[in-house]
Amino acid sequence: MGIFTRFRDIISSNLNAMLDRAEDPEKMIKLIIREMEDTLVEIKAACAGAMAGSKKVHRQMEAAESRVRYWEQKAAVAVKRARDDLARQALIEKRRYKRRFDALNHELTEHNLLFVQYQEDIRQLEAKLKSAHDKERMLVQRHIHADTKKRAAEEMRRTDSVAAMMKFEEFETRIERMEVESDLVNFGRKTSLEEELETLTADEEIEQELQALKSPVPLNDEPRSTATP
Repeated sequence: MGIFTRFRDIISSNLNAMLDRAEDPEKMIKLIIREMEDTLVEIKAACAGAMAGSKKVHRQMEAAESRVRYWEQKAAVAVKRARDDLARQALIEKRRYKRRFDALNHELTEHNLLFVQYQEDIRQLEAKLKSAHDKERMLVQRHIHADTKKRAAEEMRRTDSVAAMMKFEEFETRIERMEVESDLVNFGRKTSLEEELETLTADEEIEQELQALKSPVPLNDEPRSTATP
């Protein structure tokens, strides 16, 4: 593809549409920028060539113009000396260099027009390249923002999970503490069954003592009287 064809394609291209269709916009914009930069280098080289060509043609024009004046003077000298034949030859040489001068002048005009066109192409391409760099920075910023947002969302989900686990563990710890406190409150206390059994045992002992009090005192336990012989 020639430089001018590439340049026209680049200038007429719609960056937004190309990026919208691209699967990887960042990769696409980098390729576009590289193509623009390569084309810009070539256009600048062509512009420098046109400038060098203009200078060369201008030097050739000066040389041709000098030869035109030279043969014009020679023709005048030949006429003064009545050498029309030499004057005629001198005028022929003058005409030849005059034609060369005119051709070079036309060529110089073409070089100048080409140089001006190259400068305009460079201006347009640099503007397009600046726009592409702006797009690239925007895409990079969007990528960074999206990546940061994704990491933040993941961190929030992770934090929420950790917080939920911490709350669950905190609730479990509170339940365990309440159970321990309940055990401490009842520590040393007897259950109702134990108390009821102890009551029965105490009642039995009391009944035994009561029955013992009710029983008659055995005779052998009475005191004996001492008889006088």
